[in-house]
Amino acid sequence: MNLKCLKSQRGFVTLIALIMVGMLTLIGLAALSTSDDEVSIAGNELQDMRAFYAAEAGLDKAAAVLQNQYESTGVPPTTMPSGSENINNCQVTYATIDDGPATQRTLTTGTLAGLHALVKSFTINSSAQSQQENAKLLMSQSFETALVPIFQFAVFYGTDLEIAPGADMTLIGRVHSNGNLYLQANSSLKMDSYVTASGNMIHGRKGPGSAGTGDVLVKDAAGNYQSMKQGAGWLDSYDSYWYDTSVYRWQGRVQDAAHGQEELNLPLSNADDPHKIIERATGNPDSYENLATLKFINGQAYQKVGGVWNNVTADMASKGIITQTANKFYDQRELQWVDCCELDIGKLYDEGYEPDNGVVYFSDDIASSAEWPALRINNGAELDAGLTIVSENPVYFNGNFNSTNKNPASVMADAVTFLSNNWSASGYDAKSNMDKSYRPAANTTVNVSYVTGNVETTSSDYSGGFENLPRFLENWSSKDFNWCGSAVNLWNSVQGDGIWNGSYYNPPNRKWAYDTDLDDPNKLPPEAPVVRVFQRTSWQQQFVGYEE
Repeated sequence: MNLKCLKSQRGFVTLIALIMVGMLTLIGLAALSTSDDEVSIAGNELQDMRAFYAAEAGLDKAAAVLQNQYESTGVPPTTMPSGSENINNCQVTYATIDDGPATQRTLTTGTLAGLHALVKSFTINSSAQSQQENAKLLMSQSFETALVPIFQFAVFYGTDLEIAPGADMTLIGRVHSNGNLYLQANSSLKMDSYVTASGNMIHGRKGPGSAGTGDVLVKDAAGNYQSMKQGAGWLDSYDSYWYDTSVYRWQGRVQDAAHGQEELNLPLSNADDPHKIIERATGNPDSYENLATLKFINGQAYQKVGGVWNNVTADMASKGIITQTANKFYDQRELQWVDCCELDIGKLYDEGYEPDNGVVYFSDDIASSAEWPALRINNGAELDAGLTIVSENPVYFNGNFNSTNKNPASVMADAVTFLSNNWSASGYDAKSNMDKSYRPAANTTVNVSYVTGNVETTSSDYSGGFENLPRFLENWSSKDFNWCGSAVNLWNSVQGDGIWNGSYYNPPNRKWAYDTDLDDPNKLPPEAPVVRVFQRTSWQQQFVGYEE
């Protein structure tokens, strides 16, 4: 009985074995199919990525052409960038569309967010198709070039920027350096907006002397001051954790090269020499002489009327608008007697010689003078309209300037010195070569944005820092220098190259403020200089597919 039962189950066991073999075969085939599908998917993803990066390269190529054209000529190309080429085994085709005239608007991205600019936009389209699997991808991107008035910065340096105040200092407005930014204070330094540098952010000194122990604070995105202190030391670019910690502490409002901050430069033909903007126009397309409608060249005055320059020297001199005096006063920083051209701003307006477009240019060839030529501004407490004064030589402001019924005003000069209301009232021209105790200053108010230079810090001499960028020649102890505007340093002074020190003056109470009127594009000084920035925005991937 049992033997018969076993014999009857032999066929059943064979059937089960065959079923198991069949199932294993199906599983193997399924695994092979899945593996093949995964290989196919991986291959497709590879081709997709290839097409993606190739299309992005097309966008970059067109953007680079646009940027190079602007940097070399100052204007967009007459023929928009387009082309077709093989990149990474993909056929790439890109084209650029001019989106129309430039428009005035407020920037919304990056560290320049919130600034107004003249923005010109382009749309770049790029397609890439893989030559292996025919994977195709379309991408587009907006490319913008923006001209940003430089006077929207409270402090802007084209070189290394050093800030080391002795007394408390609060900077209301943006601070930027196209080099390294050295920060320290004897008491405290507070900055309430974006602080950026294309180099490194450093606590301490660039040159001689020890670093101050006062606090340095910058507002974070929530509007709270956050210190640079880090334990017993200071948080700056030298720290290995600088990037992550600075982002956490200030939420992007403090940025240097580690964060990708780039230089902000004027759109000049000679990009490496911004001093050209104050030099003569001959062979120099960057010169502000090209923009002026009233100019003073080597002692001669010229007014532009109907496109023609008229020599008006005799008439302006007879009316007391200009006077020329050799050895007028002594500049103890420069150790030079000043051969002074004096310009009376009140009489300039009263006698109808105001520049049509608000731009005045001055240049006296230092090589042809036995003394040290310079321009001195007198009687400038009230301006009838916006005014920009540009000088290849140093400029001295005598007393209050633009302090009554304030108008947009700026000065661009090799060096800028401010003399107090006491200078003329007390006859300091005659006392200018005496000890500073003979020249006590009086409270003075100046509303002007300035572009100027300083003398670079060396291993033995300090530049004076931002706190001494405006120059002084009096004993200002306990007196107020009230200044409102924007402070810009773009060069090392060529003529005013005397070394800063504290022997010939005492510093004032620095009651300084950024002029928030400059946030309004309609309240900028005439022909205010701009920096050009390039931005790539509105990136999108439009299509992914395959073609037979």
